Amino acid sequence: MSLTPLKPKNSQSISDLQTDNDRQNQPSGLSCLRLGIGGPVGSGKTALTLRLCQNMRDTVNMAVVTNDIYTKEDSEFLTRNDAMPAERIRGVETGGCPHTAIREDASINLTAIAELQATFEDLEMIIIESGGDNLAATFSPELSDLTLYVIDVSAGDKIPRKGGPGITKSDLLIINKTDLAPMVGASLEVMARDAKKMRGDKPFIFSNMKTGDGLNEIIAFIKEQGMLA
Repeated sequence: MSLTPLKPKNSQSISDLQTDNDRQNQPSGLSCLRLGIGGPVGSGKTALTLRLCQNMRDTVNMAVVTNDIYTKEDSEFLTRNDAMPAERIRGVETGGCPHTAIREDASINLTAIAELQATFEDLEMIIIESGGDNLAATFSPELSDLTLYVIDVSAGDKIPRKGGPGITKSDLLIINKTDLAPMVGASLEVMARDAKKMRGDKPFIFSNMKTGDGLNEIIAFIKEQGMLA
């Protein structure tokens, strides 16, 4: 499915303006794109993060912060699968509800980001992968500049119309695991219809991270909207 370009925002919230001002006041070389990846447990967030690392690391100076509640499972998975050098991957243990660490109190993630920026000069992008959460989870604007939200077909074709900030407000909605549609009786046509209804002009795309379907379009979106091109 082709992507619909995002329309320029006509206005900014006070928090958005404060975030912009903070970045303008940062020393040269310390500001970079913060890419938030959210979605329910098992939707394919870590698989997407791995694919992005493997396909962008040679052209983009990047690093990753992963979130888990009690372990560092996702960061260890990325390290085992050679996503990038281990020192560029930071795993944080939130110790509680995942959305708290990306919205209400993002300090643990902001600290990890600051450490990465202090260690690696001129980082262009840091991926912040949220722990698996519900449809109400969303990133604080001080933590994420661009947000991808991943859902999967195996959860049923009703998911897009259930709404929630991830479905309706993310910069790009990714409907993953399209290969499972016949096995769970899900209709991709219904999901496309409902995603368009819930998101209006905001783009969405079908993907399969197992095969890489949709990956090139996702990378192109990140580069264009994140001004990395």
